[in-house]
Amino acid sequence: MKFAVSLTMERFSPDVPMSTAKNNLLVLARMADEGGFEALWTAEHHTIECTISPNPFQTLVWLAQHTQQIRLGTSTLVAPYWSPIRLAGESALCDHLTNGRLEFGIARGSYQYEFDRMAGGMPQQEGVAYMKEIVPAVKKLWAGDYAHDGHYWNFPTATSVPKPLQQPHPPIWVAARDPGTFDWAIANGASILSTPLSAPAAEIQVLSDKFHKAVADHPEVPRPRFMMQRRTCVYDKPDGWETAVKHSMDYGRAFENLMQNIGTVREGFPEAVPYEAVKGKDNYNPDNIRNNLMFGTPDEAIEKLLVFEAAGVDQYCLGLTFNLPFELQKRTLELFIREIMPFFAAREKEKEQKRKAAAN
Repeated sequence: MKFAVSLTMERFSPDVPMSTAKNNLLVLARMADEGGFEALWTAEHHTIECTISPNPFQTLVWLAQHTQQIRLGTSTLVAPYWSPIRLAGESALCDHLTNGRLEFGIARGSYQYEFDRMAGGMPQQEGVAYMKEIVPAVKKLWAGDYAHDGHYWNFPTATSVPKPLQQPHPPIWVAARDPGTFDWAIANGASILSTPLSAPAAEIQVLSDKFHKAVADHPEVPRPRFMMQRRTCVYDKPDGWETAVKHSMDYGRAFENLMQNIGTVREGFPEAVPYEAVKGKDNYNPDNIRNNLMFGTPDEAIEKLLVFEAAGVDQYCLGLTFNLPFELQKRTLELFIREIMPFFAAREKEKEQKRKAAAN
C-alpha cells in the first residue's frame, strides 16, 4: 500500500492572510515530496475559503516547480463546471507543465451550495450524468480530431491542444461510492477514488467489495487502482486525539452547511450549522470520531491502516484539510514519514520476496 496526501489552501478566518494559506500548502507539499509520498491530491471548489482552489491545474503547476517526484492529482474536477474542449486542453497543458506527473481525478461534484452558484442550481446528484458524458469526450479529444453530439455538449470537429505528455493520456480516476459509478468507471478504464467518510471501519470493506465486484465484472479491463481517503491526524501522545476530534467536529458542521445548503456563508466563510441540523449524529460522537477516523499515535494509526491494506486499498490518502492546526499537520506528515511508511514498505518488500521465492 502506497501513501498520498490531500491538500489545499485553506482559511477559516479572515484574520489568516492568504499568504499564510499559500505558504503552508507549499511547506506541506515539499515535506510530502521529500518524504516519499506517492501523490498529492488537490480539490476543485469555488467561492469558499476553506478550500481555495478555483482551478486545481494552476495549483498543481505551481507545486510542480517546487517538488521533484510526487505525482500531482486533481481530487476532484467537478464535471458539470467544465466543457470537454477546455478540460482536455487545460489538463493536457498541466501534464506538460508538471513534466508528466498529472493524475486526472474527476467527480460529479458534492456541495449543493456551489451547484447553486456554478451550475444554475441543478441538484448535485445530477452531476454524475455530466461526468459520464465528459470523460469519454475528453479521452477522444486527447487522442485526435473528434466531433461531439451529446446531451450536455455539442461541438464540431476539434482536438485537444496540446496533447498530453503521458500517452495515451494521464491516469484517470473517478470518485465513487455507489456501485453504478464503480462499475462505469472501471468499465471505462478508470481507477477509483473513494472515502468511507466518518463511517465505522466496516464501511472500508463495503467500498472494497464494490470495487472488487466491478473489477471481476470487467475482466477485459486491466485492473485499475483503488485509493481511499480518510481524515487523518497522527500525534505523539495518546491524549492528542482531543484536538483532532474538536477540529473534525467543527469542520463537519461547516461541511454540512455546504452539502445541505442550510447555513450561512459570509465572505466565503461557511458558518457551522447547529448540531440539531446535522445528519448522522453518531458521526459527531467524540468516541466515534476518534475510533472511526485516522486519528491516533503511530502504533494506533498502523493498526487502522492494516484494515485498509487488508481491503485491497492500493493508495491510502491522508485528508489533512479540515482546519487542523498547521503544526499538527506537519507533525502528522513527519510521523507518517518516519514511523508509518517504513512499516508498510517493509511489508511490501517481504511480500515481494515471498512472491519471488514462490515463482522459483
